[in-house]
Amino acid sequence: MFSTAFLDLPALQGASGTVTLPGSKSISNRVLLLSALCEGTTVVHDLLDSDDTRVMLAALRQLGCGVDVAGTTVTITGLGGRAWPAEAIEFFMGNAGTAMRPLTAALAVQGGDFTLKGVPRMHERPIGDLVDALRELGCAIDYLGNEGYPPLRVRQPTLRLDKPIPVRGDVSSQFLTALLMALPLAAQDRAINIEVVGELISKPYIEITLNLLARYGIAVERHGWKRFVIPAGSRYQSPGSIHVEADASSASYFIALGAIAQGDGIRIHGVGADSIQGDIRFMDAAAQMGAKITSGPNWLEIQRGAWPLKGVTLDCNHIPDAAMTLAVMALYADGPTTLRNIASWRVKETDRIAAMAIESRKLGATVEEGPDWITIHPLPTGKWQRASIHTYDDHRVAMCFSLAAFNADQVPVRIEDPKCVAKTFPDYFEALFSVATTEATHIPVICIDGPTASGKGTLASRVATQLGYHYLDSGALYRVTAHAALQAGLTLEAADERKIADLARQLPVHFEGEQVLLGGMDVTDAIRSEQGGMNASKVSVLPAVREALVQLQHSFRRLPGLLADGRDMGTVIFPNAPLKVFLTASAAQRAERRHKQLISKGFSANIDSLRADLEARDARDMSRSVAPLKPAQDALQLDNSSLTIEASVEQVMVWWQSRQVFG
Repeated sequence: MFSTAFLDLPALQGASGTVTLPGSKSISNRVLLLSALCEGTTVVHDLLDSDDTRVMLAALRQLGCGVDVAGTTVTITGLGGRAWPAEAIEFFMGNAGTAMRPLTAALAVQGGDFTLKGVPRMHERPIGDLVDALRELGCAIDYLGNEGYPPLRVRQPTLRLDKPIPVRGDVSSQFLTALLMALPLAAQDRAINIEVVGELISKPYIEITLNLLARYGIAVERHGWKRFVIPAGSRYQSPGSIHVEADASSASYFIALGAIAQGDGIRIHGVGADSIQGDIRFMDAAAQMGAKITSGPNWLEIQRGAWPLKGVTLDCNHIPDAAMTLAVMALYADGPTTLRNIASWRVKETDRIAAMAIESRKLGATVEEGPDWITIHPLPTGKWQRASIHTYDDHRVAMCFSLAAFNADQVPVRIEDPKCVAKTFPDYFEALFSVATTEATHIPVICIDGPTASGKGTLASRVATQLGYHYLDSGALYRVTAHAALQAGLTLEAADERKIADLARQLPVHFEGEQVLLGGMDVTDAIRSEQGGMNASKVSVLPAVREALVQLQHSFRRLPGLLADGRDMGTVIFPNAPLKVFLTASAAQRAERRHKQLISKGFSANIDSLRADLEARDARDMSRSVAPLKPAQDALQLDNSSLTIEASVEQVMVWWQSRQVFG
C-alpha cells in the first residue's frame, strides 16, 4: 500500500490483464456484525482487509467476541447466549459508516454503557434519523457533541415494541440497515414493524442486508419499500461458514479502465453479473457509455467499444458509490453527462458532489452541480491540465481520479494522500499498475550517482519511499549476480560467462529500502561482505554479463517511477532521466562514515587506511575505460559532507518538485 504524501501518476496509455478484487466492504462489515450476534462460531472467507473492517473487528474484540484472523479468513465466536459486557466501553469507529451505524443500533437495543466516536469527518456525518428511530423504540442515546451527529453515548434501554418504528429513508440506507440488523435482538415474543418515511434511497444496499439476514436465519417480510416486518421469535443462527463476494464498487474502476484504455481489455475476478450487490449495475451504465462487457460466474471482461464514450443522463440512485466513477468517465465522452438523484453523495466520507466538481475543474473540465445532481462536460484533446487531486480522505475520490491519467494529452496527474484507499482497497494502486501500460519514456527516473560511501544508497532508498517509486541499487547487482552464480554451481570465470549472463537477465532481485532480496530471500549480509565485493569484481569484467545487467537495470523502470543509484545511472543507463543528482562528500567524511559503520558491526577498522582505500578507488572509478565515474552534464551536484540524510532527502525532493509542477 502506498503511504506517501502524494502519488504522481505519469501519463498512462493502455491497460491489459487480470485484476482480482478484494472483498466487499458492505458485505464484510455486515457479516462481521451478524456473526458476532450469533451463538457459536462462524468462519468468514475472503473478508476485506481494510481500515473499515479493522474498525469493526476491533469493536467486536472489545465486546468480548472471539476473533481469529488468518489472512482473509476470520473466525468469529459470537455473543449469542452470553452476557454482554457490563463495564463502560469506548469505541473508536474511524470514518467507517458501515461499522458506526449498525453497531450503534445493536448496542442501543442490547443496552449497556457505550461511547462511540470517530475521526472529525465522522462527527460531521448525520446519524440523527437513526437515533430518532431508536429513541422511538425506547433506546437511551445521548449526543456528546452536535445534535444529530456522533459522538454518541448509549445507555440501558426501556424497549417499547407496541407500535411501528419510523425511520427516514432519504438520507442514508444505512439507517434502515442498522435497524434491520439490530431489531432481531428484541423480537423474541412479538413481531417488530419498521416503516420507512419518505423515499428510500440506495435500495440495492437494503437488498444486500435482507439477503445476508436470511443467511443468518432472519426472514424479514418486506412490503414494498415502505414496511419491513421482523417476525416474532427471530434468533440469529450462524451459517457455519460464509464467503464474502468481491467488491462491486471496486470493480467500477476497472470496468471504466477497460472502457477508456487502449489494449486487450481487462478481466476482473471475484464478481460477476449475478452479484447480490447493487453496484454491479454499474456495468449497465458503463455499457450505455460504450464499454463492451461480457460476464461469467464470478468474472467480468471489459474492452473499449464506442470511442469517444457517449455522454448520458442517468438516475444513479441505485448505484450511489459506483456512480462516482461515471463522473470521470464523462471526461472522455462526446458530450455532457448528467448524474441525477445522488443527494446521498453530500453526506458520505466527504461532500462528493462538491469534491467531484472541484477536482474535475482542476483538470480543465466545465462542471455544473445542484443539490442532487452533477453535469460534467468532456475534455477534448488539447484541453487537459496537470492537476494535483485533493482526495478529502475519501478513498473513492482517489480511485476515480486515477483514471484521469489515461488522458489524450498525456499529462500526469497527482493523487494527494493515496493511502486513503486503504478504507476499501489497500492495494488499489498496485492493482492499477499491474495492468496499466505506457511508454518507458513516460515513467520518471531519478538517478543518484556518486563515489563509494557517499551515502547514495541511503539517500536513494529514502527518496524512493517518499515518492512511492521502485528502487534500484545498481552496485548490488554485480554482487547479487556473483552470489546467484555460485549458488547455481557456476564459476566466476570466462568459461561460464554466457551462463552467468543468462542468469543475470532473469535475476529475481528486489530492493526493499537498503535490504536486498533474491527470490524473496534476504541476501544483504552475504553480498555486502568483503568476499562478496571480490566476487562482484570478477563478474564485472565479463562483457556479456555487463550487457545482461544493463538490460536488467532497464527492466526496473516500472510504474509509477524509479530511483536508481550507482556510478553510471545518469551517464549510461538512464541518460534521459528528468533528474540526475551527483552526490559526493569529502574523502575524510566518507572514511569517517565507513569507519563508524564497520565499528557498529563489530569489525576493527583504521580510519586512515579507509580514507586511502576510498581515494584509490575514486581514482580507479574515474579513470576506467567503460562508464567512468563522472557527473552527467545535466546533473545537479550535492555535497553532503555537512548535511544530515534528512536534509539531503529534502533537497532532492525540492529539486524534483520543481520539475513536476501541478496546477
